[in-house]
Amino acid sequence: MGSLLLFNKPFGVICQFSRDGVHPTLADYIALPEFYPAGRLDTDSEGLLVLTDDGMLQHRITDPKHKLAKTYWVQVEGVPDPSALEELRKGVMLKDGMTLPAEAELIAEPAQMWPRDPPIRERKAIPTSWLALTIREGRNRQVRRMTAAIGFPTLRLVRYRIGEWSLDSLELGQWRMVQV
Repeated sequence: MGSLLLFNKPFGVICQFSRDGVHPTLADYIALPEFYPAGRLDTDSEGLLVLTDDGMLQHRITDPKHKLAKTYWVQVEGVPDPSALEELRKGVMLKDGMTLPAEAELIAEPAQMWPRDPPIRERKAIPTSWLALTIREGRNRQVRRMTAAIGFPTLRLVRYRIGEWSLDSLELGQWRMVQV
């Protein structure tokens, strides 16, 4: 079996090694081009990215039938009430259909959260809050679309966990190998 690498992707980094001339890429952080992402994070999302040099392992991590849970820390505009959280827990209707039920809870800002560069836009009259949101599917921009659908737009999105792997002890822009 191949190797697995965990990377704490900063905001603005694209999930590829080839340069586009505009954004920083994985090559700016990881000098191991034989690794490739098992899943993606949008340029404007941060946090855990799993990379591997094993195609079978990559397939197992990303295949929806394995339903690896992915937990996100989501800073939203406003403070969702219990009924909004319940909508997430039951599943949300999006343009491409109903999502699977999610685990959703209000949390305090995570203690290990780093400052974002650039900072999110803040509005004086509208508070922000943090959610822990766990999903078992991976539609395009799904978490952002789910929070928008319940009336609480995402301001910052950080993937904290994929299956058993998490950001714990992993500084922003750093990576480490793990045993599989």
